[in-house]
Amino acid sequence: MYHKMRRFGFSLLRHISSFPSPSTVHSITRTCCLHRGVFTVSHTCYQSSMSGHSCQHRRGVSTALRQHIQDLSGPEQRLLNKLYEGLIGGQRASLAESITLVETQHPRKKELAQVLLQRVLAYRREQEGRNGGKPVAFRVGLSGPPGAGKSSFIEVVGKMLTGRGHKVSVLAVDPSSCTTGGSLMGDKTRMTELSRDMDAFIRPSPTSGTLGGVTRTTNEAVVLCEGAGYDIVLVETVGVGQSEFAVADMVDMFVLLIPPAGGDELQGIKRGIIERADLVVVTKSDGDLVVPARRIQAEYTSALKLLRRQSKSWNPKVVRASSHSFEGIQEVWAKMESYRDAMLASGELQGRRTAQQKVWMWSLIQENVLQHFQSHPSVRDALPHLEERVTKGAISPGLAADLLLKAFTSSS
Repeated sequence: MYHKMRRFGFSLLRHISSFPSPSTVHSITRTCCLHRGVFTVSHTCYQSSMSGHSCQHRRGVSTALRQHIQDLSGPEQRLLNKLYEGLIGGQRASLAESITLVETQHPRKKELAQVLLQRVLAYRREQEGRNGGKPVAFRVGLSGPPGAGKSSFIEVVGKMLTGRGHKVSVLAVDPSSCTTGGSLMGDKTRMTELSRDMDAFIRPSPTSGTLGGVTRTTNEAVVLCEGAGYDIVLVETVGVGQSEFAVADMVDMFVLLIPPAGGDELQGIKRGIIERADLVVVTKSDGDLVVPARRIQAEYTSALKLLRRQSKSWNPKVVRASSHSFEGIQEVWAKMESYRDAMLASGELQGRRTAQQKVWMWSLIQENVLQHFQSHPSVRDALPHLEERVTKGAISPGLAADLLLKAFTSSS
């Protein structure tokens, strides 16, 4: 289903690419506030109080702003300034309110969220410049089957990291009920110790039916957490499936958690997930489960040798850990640090982040194009009749799709 939607999205994009560009409208000059600097937006160029940026780079930012925001009202400017100042000041309340803003579906608030994100991105670029161009935060994605102990593992690791002086944010992507739309796991209530830690921030986010278990705004929430000074960002995802590796396209390191004594282990976890894993952690390695955990560790170590390497600087490792006895927890973090150091030294970490931004841009384009298509009046009018004819076998689904696309493009 996912791949069909991707093909449909690209087909729709080809139709839309022939539309007249919205940039043909008359020249408009606007003023927007971005990270302590005031940008006057125009079609040619503009003056900036921030130094060290080329005119071409500023023009790109101005174009994006011109497309996403109109003149801000006084209350809107005060709201964004309050959120931004509180965010970079490390206030958890401002961070939570900012994530709520980027998660909203309200059109105007989505525009405000983009202005806030641009300011935070400018601030993050400044921080990375002071850090020699290296990322200031380490992003780790964690996934695994139900019952693998993901929440317990995150709480133990998070408490250990805050004890070492790190600031840890946890974005727990929570599956949504198909009946009520509510979240099922309640990670924030289960991580009782970590949720009380002032150096930790936990944000559960319902998937709301999003394929891959990662909400469309999770990537933006990661940026906001980094802007708030959290140097470790953990993204916990829903279960395991072939579409689940969407999280691997927004983090620096992907960790797969698997429980011992789970049956036929190599068949129980789909190969697509194992191929993306940079580290495999066999959880619950304590008591009577130590022997099964060692056996699974050996099996996965052998299996990973048969898979193609993703990185020239790192070979995936398999380790055992116990959230109950804390055995192996420090070793797991040591492996994560070794991975980060190796990828930073080779430059692969920076390259991965650059590629991820393009992946998420196109993912959001496909989602927004499909939403625009479904809400178009001509499509809504023709859809019930065509759906009825398809279900009766009068026409093929392909012909119905072509007719809907023609109705969309002709009226646009």
